Amino acid sequence: MGKYFGTDGFRGEANVVLTVEHAYKVGRFLGWYFGKDKEGDCKVVIGKDTRRSSYMFEYALAAGITASGADAYLLHVTTTPSVSYVVRTEDFDCGIMISASHNPYYDNGIKLINAKGEKMDEETILKVEDYIDDKVEIPFAMKDKIGRTVDYAAGRNRYIGFLISLATRSYKNMRVGLDCANGSAWMLAKSVFDALGAKTYVINAEPDGLNINMNAGSTHIEVLQAFAKEHDLDVAFAFDGDADRCIAIDDEGNVVNGDLILYVCGKYLKNIGQLANNTVVTTVMSNFGLYKAFDKEGIAYEKTAVGDKYVYENMVMNGYRLGGEQSGHIIFSKYANTGDGVLTAIKLMEVILETKQPLSKLVAPVRIYPQVLKNIRVKSKPAAQNDPDVQAAVQSAADALGQSGRILVRESGTEPVIRVMVEAETQGECESYVDSVIQVIKDKGHCMED
Repeated sequence: MGKYFGTDGFRGEANVVLTVEHAYKVGRFLGWYFGKDKEGDCKVVIGKDTRRSSYMFEYALAAGITASGADAYLLHVTTTPSVSYVVRTEDFDCGIMISASHNPYYDNGIKLINAKGEKMDEETILKVEDYIDDKVEIPFAMKDKIGRTVDYAAGRNRYIGFLISLATRSYKNMRVGLDCANGSAWMLAKSVFDALGAKTYVINAEPDGLNINMNAGSTHIEVLQAFAKEHDLDVAFAFDGDADRCIAIDDEGNVVNGDLILYVCGKYLKNIGQLANNTVVTTVMSNFGLYKAFDKEGIAYEKTAVGDKYVYENMVMNGYRLGGEQSGHIIFSKYANTGDGVLTAIKLMEVILETKQPLSKLVAPVRIYPQVLKNIRVKSKPAAQNDPDVQAAVQSAADALGQSGRILVRESGTEPVIRVMVEAETQGECESYVDSVIQVIKDKGHCMED
């Protein structure tokens, strides 16, 4: 990770950590860097979520891009995967998504996407950071070389058409719920499911710039869970702020997280002969129960560091077609180069309709082990993580759990947070070991003041 950009972009509180000046400089550098050796016009496409600050950053990025002589194409409010799709299918030099994903409205972020629709490589990101820190000088465009902005809502509409084309059957008579998190999917998701014939029930699709992710979406799945039960829905899907995640609710009102989605889709793809190399890519956060279920089905798996970036890199390196995270970032590499919440919902609908089985039955073979994950805000992630007493507490918990569980302590890639996760036979054991480590972090003075 660089100085400004973490595992999922440059993220932080708007005009505190991430400022307009930062956004302008990012635009300036990208417009110059991708256009300096190009004979034709350099084109950069920009999408944004529904945060109030996203408009401010959109204009700052566009000003920087055009000042460097490139053209800025504006998708307006759209999803991160739609930016990835448009970049790779419509000959753009790079793409930018303005979003802090599942973070609260006052945060925002800048995600950089290369010409293949993938997350930008570290080498280029480090060059962007050097320019932000005034280590590099670049020229302004002059006269007729100054760039322009282009309204490009048509690109978003083509992405919607692409999603609709992936469905294998009509959704007629299916009662489907959608929680759009008052974010990027607020119009897009309903358009897709309505077009496919579903009886669509939508919540949290009234963004006001301040309510994105607020008691809504995949990080507050209990809201959709209650809604699905109340309306007796066949299935329901919750997205996050930029709609690159999907968590489902089955026909019995139970939560179907990313691990269970990987199981359902992995088993289905294996059965129809389309699971490349018979392998699913997971992260170290995936549940014991998922691996036991895969073992029973004869499905191999790989484990990466946490982050859909690492999942995707593993998939590309080994030719795998399915991978993802427990949090709902699911990648179907045949169709996309990033996690895509709406696409994931469509692929789950395919399994339900083609197998003629409800989602509750499809996930039934998986026994999920109790798992507790708690976050603690710290002054310094490395200091807390490397403290000898903290490490001793972690080792003590690991020794006590033995082969019947595990403990994982890691730094967030996007927030000043240490995440402590324990998986064990009982919920009580999980809580006890997590709390024991967090208490040491607190006792050693690593916690950030409230």
